[in-house]
Amino acid sequence: MDRRQFLSYSAAALAAGALTPASADATKRIGLQLFSMPKMLEKDFREGIAFVAGLGYSEVELYGPYPFSAPEAIAGWRAVTPQLGFSGSGFFGMSAAQVHSILSEHRLSAPSMHTDLLTLQRHMGALAEAAHVLGATYVTLPSIPADKRKSLDDFKRMADSFNSIGTEARRYGLKFAYHNHGYGLQEMEGQIPLELILQQTDPKLVFFEMDIYWTTAGGGDPVQYLKNYPTRYKLLHLKDMKERQRFKGDGGDPSQWMALFPYMTSVGDGVLDIKAIVAQGRRNGVEHFFVEQDGVADPQLALRRSADFLLKLQ
Repeated sequence: MDRRQFLSYSAAALAAGALTPASADATKRIGLQLFSMPKMLEKDFREGIAFVAGLGYSEVELYGPYPFSAPEAIAGWRAVTPQLGFSGSGFFGMSAAQVHSILSEHRLSAPSMHTDLLTLQRHMGALAEAAHVLGATYVTLPSIPADKRKSLDDFKRMADSFNSIGTEARRYGLKFAYHNHGYGLQEMEGQIPLELILQQTDPKLVFFEMDIYWTTAGGGDPVQYLKNYPTRYKLLHLKDMKERQRFKGDGGDPSQWMALFPYMTSVGDGVLDIKAIVAQGRRNGVEHFFVEQDGVADPQLALRRSADFLLKLQ
């Protein structure tokens, strides 16, 4: 990245910051991962965003792929969309500037963008350009590809890759974060893979987004992880569990995730100790709390209930 690019990105970041609508304490804002309502956004993005703002959310987290994403990621997405029942992602056919304009119109910010591993490794420049237009700080990996987490050595190599991605992200004025899924929480060759990644990545380069539902399903305790690694988690995904459930296996394949989707419920309507998790997160300095309710049948009701519960915690 040359000096001209650096100045350009810095100016964009400052401009986006000046336009960021939420001025309240970061720990008191609530956000929404847009994967919670893809069909609404695909039908009418502006109307969907207005709905989100009307519920009291002040931040959103985008999900890929994006127009600049790795071709393999785009092809993989197209392959699964018939099963999902929707195809919208990224900027939903618009530009980053148009999305930013709509978000700003409704006093919403977008501090994080989910994206795939190949895009992080090969297209950081294009990702950074879009992130700075949006005002995003974090570029976040939602999961490690299955073929790169088959052994403990795979996780060690992934930790090294994370450090490299984090270094590149910092060069572009961004922060790299990893969102844990349900795998990596059970012992493998005498170690817990997630803890290995936490221990072998540079805290200045690699940040973490905890999904409290999948952490619980994998056998982890969200509060204890927050206590054990008080400076590493900067983002949380919040959703609740109707009754406490564990993966039948190691949580490493989509069939195990799908089996637990029916147990997801709105934040505050289940058995997870949301108050304790949020309180510990706030003590730790977690910056962003995103509701995520994957594939919820009635997002208008479910996302309202989650927002109402979290806003009362303020």
